[in-house]
Amino acid sequence: MDVQRKKGMLDVCVLAVLQRQPSYGYQIVRDLSACMPVSESTLYPILRRLETSGSLTTYTQAHNGRQRRYYQITEAGRQRLYAFLDEWEEVRRIYAFVQLAVQAQPDTPPPATAADETDF
Repeated sequence: MDVQRKKGMLDVCVLAVLQRQPSYGYQIVRDLSACMPVSESTLYPILRRLETSGSLTTYTQAHNGRQRRYYQITEAGRQRLYAFLDEWEEVRRIYAFVQLAVQAQPDTPPPATAADETDF
């Protein structure tokens, strides 16, 4: 999947996890694994970006004698989820359009990519 598209998908997936209930980093990673693998080193920049944009807030709470940071979705984060769902209909129409074009020419080979070419 395209890196930029995946980045946007990860953002809304994190918000979807937090839509259920506030959570902490390690648990968010575990919850996201049902959708796509993500490491903690990938998650924390996403959480910071979402916090900076106002899509989530944080608070700390004691857990087993240590402070744990929890992330909670905001109204702006919920609006971002709804906007993503609205965009999905447009993406579905574009996908169907591209799929019909490819099916109309099924014997056309895909174009060569840089990985397919060999320099001698």
